[in-house]
Amino acid sequence: MPFKQELETLVRSRYPIIYVLTSEELRLQNLLREIAESREKRLFEWSCSVGIVPAGTSIQTQKGRVPSTKDPIQALDHVIEQVEPAIFLFKDFHPFLSRNHPLVIRKLKEIALQLKNSFKTIVLVSPILEIPQELEKEITVLNFPLPDKIELGLMLDHIAEEVQNFHEVEIELDASGRERLLQAAMGLTLTEAENVFAKVIVQQQRLSVEAVPEIFSEKQQIIRKSGLLEYYNTEDTIHQLGGLDTLKKWLRKRALAFSQEARDFGLPSPKGLLLVGVQGCGKSLCAKVVSSLWQMPLLRFDIGRMFGSYVGSSEENVRKAIAVAESVAPAVLWVDEIDKAFASQSGSSNDGGTTARVFGTFLTWLSEKKSSVFVVATANDISHLPAELMRKGRFDEIFFVDLPNAEEREIILGIHLSKRGRQSSGFDLPCLVNLSEGFSGAEIEEAIVSGLFDAFSEGRDLATDDISRALQETFPLSQTMSENLSRLRVWARGRARLATPHMADYLEKVS
Repeated sequence: MPFKQELETLVRSRYPIIYVLTSEELRLQNLLREIAESREKRLFEWSCSVGIVPAGTSIQTQKGRVPSTKDPIQALDHVIEQVEPAIFLFKDFHPFLSRNHPLVIRKLKEIALQLKNSFKTIVLVSPILEIPQELEKEITVLNFPLPDKIELGLMLDHIAEEVQNFHEVEIELDASGRERLLQAAMGLTLTEAENVFAKVIVQQQRLSVEAVPEIFSEKQQIIRKSGLLEYYNTEDTIHQLGGLDTLKKWLRKRALAFSQEARDFGLPSPKGLLLVGVQGCGKSLCAKVVSSLWQMPLLRFDIGRMFGSYVGSSEENVRKAIAVAESVAPAVLWVDEIDKAFASQSGSSNDGGTTARVFGTFLTWLSEKKSSVFVVATANDISHLPAELMRKGRFDEIFFVDLPNAEEREIILGIHLSKRGRQSSGFDLPCLVNLSEGFSGAEIEEAIVSGLFDAFSEGRDLATDDISRALQETFPLSQTMSENLSRLRVWARGRARLATPHMADYLEKVS
């Protein structure tokens, strides 16, 4: 049910006290004004600094202000004295609902009983939920959703209409550009979106699809304030990911899956991706590539940050982190090395069950989430992965990422040489490809870096011999941990989709 319809139904049903969780007071107030007008009711607002005034009254004029209603008890008395049908919007009333204000709690409970037989409703608005046990049966809680694309679109059109008379400002938005801009703004409040659009116009003297990075920076502020998630600025593109063609194709197909056209087509928002495989083969890079390819902010979910010293605080931290991620959706949530994060879940633990509860909270959200938060989880050791995590429905797909083949190693060599200002045509790539058999992408990169150190110390440019020597001196993981790698490959056969198509024949041989 749409929020406005649900709120209006509660008002018409004479629910006495409605608690709306949001920081968007003005937007909620405008919605209540529409409901009040349609029901022929008056709308009043209250704050501890002004008291009760007709909604929308200027702070300077304070026209219609009811004297002596700054005190919450007196304000609640006025609600009872009001004869006409009305809605009273109490702003930031939550501090008065603590144990330190027993008179306010008792007064509110008494009023609730009387309001059930009247045409008056109290609406409490606050970004913080604070409900004393005495009022749990009297208060109905609603979460005010963030503005949808329609609301953001109306606001964007209004801004464009206002600035079109300024010749120095250019509006360069076709239908596709407008869609991308609104998609990026999803997850912001109406005020935050309006501010960032205005900021772009002031800085660039134009409004175009190039404003998307600026919108992401606004979301970055939200992440920083939470302190639970890390915001990653990534410049890695899909062209910097060597090989993994099947995975790349899968990602490209879902690049537009968060658009309104996809919803109209009947597609649900993609849930997430679990990448299992050999260390250093690009699993973490994939998370950054998804963010860049889909033009979504990348958030890193560090499980270690979630664990608190107080009972119940860890689960609460997980819920808060999830709420922050959903508030800036659409976004990519990167859970790196999830096997280590929940390692104690599969065995004995001395943490009093905290890990199990945190894991349960996260799993429940993975299954039931409706928001456009795409989860990219990576894992190296499948023996530590609980079976519940890999059940269908948690993730859209599980991919196995193996060591690169010869063709992929050549691409990886070219990528890392190019990143360091060297042309691959100046090197004997076939020789390096042969020497790097069994190497991961990270190990190939380290060989190039090692060669650069040698060349720099001798005052000359990088040569093929420098890289080949570094490769020959390196013992790759495929040798030092060959047993684990074989076990991992055997597990992947029939359990995960292969990120590289050529690996099917190889896995058939080793198993």
